[in-house]
Amino acid sequence: MRFCSSIDSSENYIKTKTFEGFFALHLAASQGHWKIAQILLEAGADPNATTLEETTPLFLAVENGQIDVLRLLLRHGANVNGSHSMCGWNSLHQASFQENAEIIKLLLKKGANKECQDDFGITPLFVAAQYGKLESLNILISSGANVNCQALDKATPLFIAAQEGHTKCVELLLSSGANPDLYCNEDNWQLPIHAAAQMGHAKILDLLIPLTNRACDTGLDKVSPVYSAVFGGHEECLEILLQNGYSPDAQMCLVFGFSSPMCMAFQKEYVYLLYFKSFLLYGDVFPSNFFCGDIWYLC
Repeated sequence: MRFCSSIDSSENYIKTKTFEGFFALHLAASQGHWKIAQILLEAGADPNATTLEETTPLFLAVENGQIDVLRLLLRHGANVNGSHSMCGWNSLHQASFQENAEIIKLLLKKGANKECQDDFGITPLFVAAQYGKLESLNILISSGANVNCQALDKATPLFIAAQEGHTKCVELLLSSGANPDLYCNEDNWQLPIHAAAQMGHAKILDLLIPLTNRACDTGLDKVSPVYSAVFGGHEECLEILLQNGYSPDAQMCLVFGFSSPMCMAFQKEYVYLLYFKSFLLYGDVFPSNFFCGDIWYLC
């Protein structure tokens, strides 16, 4: 290798690619071969070279937890904020996903952009919240990353953590200033409380209820989380909402195509008796706006 780096053909050798567009430096970085990576870099290998999938040696070092090679690449001018994958994830996204605290801290120290976004507007903090990477989330929040960032579809870290059932992440986000009233989803009006109710995450629902604005309960052009609990088939979440004063009547819901939660419960025949019991217990005895199909039920 030392010989190859000194002969006239060394430049061509260093720039030779595999079928996937990998240079020798990519392979050395991914496998943690520090000495080989050093020789290649000193011989003129490009630390920011990309494969056919736009992957850099830096990204591969992060992906494979090769922190010594990562330091080497950074010393030789690797771009800590460059595009490192086809979807737009960069090294900080990947490190956050893998929850490698040492690498996350190193990247941040070297100037990694905390608010960098992939093609879907997703930041590293969002990634940590989505996959339940509590340590990554804590580091990013401590470094000043925005807890209320929104992806292109308006989803927030709190929304995605509530949807995926990551209770500890929800607790951390809320204690760090995450706003439970930022609506999420470009097509359907939703808050984190809706995601928790629909996915059956009762503990998270308990956390969100006292902090969420009640305008979503019966407000026009909004959707009650009671609908979400019924739609998801989660009686426990329905009970929690009703016990905490959410209306069993709610508002007409164009998103789901029902005039009331009771109507939705009847349409979901395999569980409607359970819902019927809950609604009757909390006072929804056939409200005046209750109809299913062509049948009207008048109180």
